[in-house]
Amino acid sequence: MAILSADQWDSFLERYPDAHLLQTTAWGELKSSFGWDVQRISIDSGAQPAGAQILFRKLPLGFSIAYIPKGPVGQVCAENWVEIDRLCRQKKSIFLKVEPDLWEDCDQEHPVDPGLINGFRLSLQAIQPQRTLIVDLQGSEEDVLDRMKQKTRYNIRLALKKGVVAHPSADLEVFHRLMTATGERDSFGVHSLKYYRRAYELFHPKGECELFIAEYEGEPLAGLMVFAHGKRAWYLFGASASDHRDRMPTYLLQWEAMRWARTRGCTLYDLWGVPDESENILESSFTNRSTGLWGVYRFKRGFGGLLKRSSGPWDRVYQPILYKFYSFWASRRTIAG
Repeated sequence: MAILSADQWDSFLERYPDAHLLQTTAWGELKSSFGWDVQRISIDSGAQPAGAQILFRKLPLGFSIAYIPKGPVGQVCAENWVEIDRLCRQKKSIFLKVEPDLWEDCDQEHPVDPGLINGFRLSLQAIQPQRTLIVDLQGSEEDVLDRMKQKTRYNIRLALKKGVVAHPSADLEVFHRLMTATGERDSFGVHSLKYYRRAYELFHPKGECELFIAEYEGEPLAGLMVFAHGKRAWYLFGASASDHRDRMPTYLLQWEAMRWARTRGCTLYDLWGVPDESENILESSFTNRSTGLWGVYRFKRGFGGLLKRSSGPWDRVYQPILYKFYSFWASRRTIAG
């Protein structure tokens, strides 16, 4: 095992151009700016080295929790997890949480799922959304539009007809005001202005992030931050004002984000999170539940994406008693939230 610098990790990732956004150096830099200690390691696991960007969050009494978001990168064999364990124990980690960049229906050509390795247990607490919709961006723009629901195509064109303009912007303050208003209206937490600004500063110069704002007669109606790496793009943050929602600004924003992702060479667009329910339940609830995440699903499904569920999350426990206390606290916080 070797500990890598940020530059060395960038060089390592050149072997894996389609690694997940959350395993990039820039994402690690973002998280390190907000309380996480980032360690990047490579492991000699055979023909091609594997590796992981591991995030550590400090806890009282010198303990920590360890987290590998959408990794490791490459094939990490069962015996190679000993190297990762050693680093986690050095950091006095209570446990390591792994959310692999794998779908539940993955084939054998993908990296080994941690759930198939002794020592991992399925966790009840996920950090990233477990279920999402993946839009196919291949073909012409008309091909992409044709795969959408008719109502969604109509709403995109309606926004244009009603005078909505969606354009790239660097106005993070406007975006944060929209995010704050959306969070208050829909009861979800938002990041600080510093967080969104730091994300923009890290990814935008690389061409891996764009902020879009939708306006009507100069009034901001909605905003969206889209990220891209390799062949994939991710819609991570979005917000809308309460006024002029009948002008459908959010539909036009998603379409402009998809068009931008296509110019970056992306073939897949991840809408990043819908309720973690089976497709049958989601569809049966579609007509009579329109609030909260169910409303999010109603909106996102119109873009014609494929419903996918990620593998995990998986926990590897080093301090069993402390892990029980932490799991209880996390479950109570989830219930309260």
